[in-house]
Amino acid sequence: MKQLLIPALTGAALAWTAVAHAADSGEDLMKKNGCVACHAVDKKVVGPSFKEVAAKYKGDKTAEAKLVEKVKKGGSGVWGQVPMPPNAQVKDEDIKTMVKWVLTQ
Repeated sequence: MKQLLIPALTGAALAWTAVAHAADSGEDLMKKNGCVACHAVDKKVVGPSFKEVAAKYKGDKTAEAKLVEKVKKGGSGVWGQVPMPPNAQVKDEDIKTMVKWVLTQ
């Protein structure tokens, strides 16, 4: 019985880890990648709030692509003179998840 229980528990733990990682929400990724150092959901910090970004791009069918590019490469001038640094170290799929989340705020 012990011989079956240990592999079963190990398999369950690995499956749970994969599910937990796959379930990272845009908000989780924002925290993990340091975005919340400059942004908050509902108030301006250094950069605009996520709600302000969502409102600005509401109805813009090209918003997701624009924002993915902006997060990846950085930029300035849209929200003031403080530049947003590039985030080239963040995986493209994670940036897309974060941008989609921001646009739902």
